[in-house]
Amino acid sequence: MRRCAIFDLDGTLVDTPRGIVTTFAAVFAQLDLPTADSPTIRGTIGLGLPAAFAKVLGVPEDEPVVSRCVDLYRPTFRKIVLPVAAQLVFPGVYDGLRSLRDNGFLLAVATNRFIAPAEELLTAAGLRDEFSVVVGADEVAHPKPDPGAGLLVLDRLGVAPRNAVMVGDTTYDIDMAHGAGMSSVAVTYGVHGVDQLLSAEPTCLAGSFGEAVAAVQRTTS
Repeated sequence: MRRCAIFDLDGTLVDTPRGIVTTFAAVFAQLDLPTADSPTIRGTIGLGLPAAFAKVLGVPEDEPVVSRCVDLYRPTFRKIVLPVAAQLVFPGVYDGLRSLRDNGFLLAVATNRFIAPAEELLTAAGLRDEFSVVVGADEVAHPKPDPGAGLLVLDRLGVAPRNAVMVGDTTYDIDMAHGAGMSSVAVTYGVHGVDQLLSAEPTCLAGSFGEAVAAVQRTTS
């Protein structure tokens, strides 16, 4: 039986939310736009970049200012966060992923980052070689919570939904798992709080990456 564990990236594998907030602020400064407070920016983490900037700015996604923000975001993030990415990996991630692989799991990432910056972050964090498949938001018609990314992972790996589990820190991850017909583990150390995560009805909650690994093994046994 082929089993797979699919992971979100930001807030699940790597503690990038603080860097994301700093990057948003730096982008706004470069464009002479009013800055937004940290909770407002954090509240958009997990959305695709166009949706996130549109929400923070209070404008439609097709406004030109959103495109300018997105274009500036990637080089700014690369300069601020990538050099310290390895230091931002959550405790237990390296050992936990290897434990799952040793137990026969295929590992994948489904992220609302575009594929190129997702690959850059995983490589900078020393994690890329752990995953058989990485799916970015620009490889599917719609980002999470749409199930497209999860379904694409399953197709590439040849795994049935009943033998897969999604691990993530936002309701977008859990909703994606529901839509794709797979189990889910919501980690509580990331962006969304416990009550918000429970509202999406995950299969399990986990307070650490180690707990998430144990939950993955239970839900696919």
